[in-house]
Amino acid sequence: MENRLEALLARKGVLLADGATGTNLFAMGLASGEAPELWNETAPEKVTALHKGFVDAGADIVLTNSFGGTRHRLKLHDAQDRVFPINKRAAELARAVADAAGREVIVAGSVGPTGELLIPLGALSYEEAVEAFAEQIEGLKAGGADVAWIETMSSPDEIRAAAEAAIRVGMPYTFTASFDTAGRTMMGLAPGNIHSVADGLAQAPIAVGANCGVGAPDILASLLDMSAGHDDATLIVKANCGIPEFRGSEIHYSGTPELMAEYTRLAVDSGARIVGGCCGTSFVHLKAMREALDSHARAARPSVDDVVARVGPLRNKTADKSGAAAAADGGRRERRRARG
Repeated sequence: MENRLEALLARKGVLLADGATGTNLFAMGLASGEAPELWNETAPEKVTALHKGFVDAGADIVLTNSFGGTRHRLKLHDAQDRVFPINKRAAELARAVADAAGREVIVAGSVGPTGELLIPLGALSYEEAVEAFAEQIEGLKAGGADVAWIETMSSPDEIRAAAEAAIRVGMPYTFTASFDTAGRTMMGLAPGNIHSVADGLAQAPIAVGANCGVGAPDILASLLDMSAGHDDATLIVKANCGIPEFRGSEIHYSGTPELMAEYTRLAVDSGARIVGGCCGTSFVHLKAMREALDSHARAARPSVDDVVARVGPLRNKTADKSGAAAAADGGRRERRRARG
């Protein structure tokens, strides 16, 4: 049976996913170190405003406020015994906004990493990871999510565990990795190898791809690697809005609406069928991306040189820990607290 995400992809060809969760919730008053997932219960009107802002800007897909919704992340806030209701509420809030949109909007249940290392590098077993993800996805499904959206992953084993959990719960799924370490994930996964991560599982993903990372040029380079030789793949790309920069103790993202619009056009030309924004991407950025998507006819596949010429230099190859590289590290620390 065709699911809603695949049906909308078939109808529209390319879909626009939403922008940042954490960045925008911080702007609404979320404190550093505070769990955004708890706002599903304590500040639902702000989470609703987040989703509505992105739907009004033109998003076809909204991600639930549940990135850190496993028991392992919630235990940092003494909420590990409330995984199901917190995730259910996250999906309910997004579902209500989607259903009121007057058009088809997909609710994607955001599933981020556990924050734990799997055996043999850490203490978490593969089966324990599957159980934790299944517990979260059960809540997302009960709240009305259309798809499990596994994101910002580094470990192929953790991706497989989350995918297996989605299959166990009876949810279609997608997954994206963050290629933020010299063109690979922190656990060594290369973009071109992402297609084989789910090999052998009982159900294939609807789509795979990349999110977060460093900036638009680097994620587009990763997209070119993922799309090479995979013309039939359904690929996701969700770039950070420019480069994170320190301003005092705060991290700001340098991307303009014009940059994100150009990134959107390049993403489509590079083979993406779901394009969105990650850290730093506001409603204004997403509106510019919507306009770019609606006015763009897919053109010739760009080269990396074309990408650099149009949206700026690659930042991900340097080992230097000053300047942008240090800010990128700061962005990774911020993502441990909240996606985007």
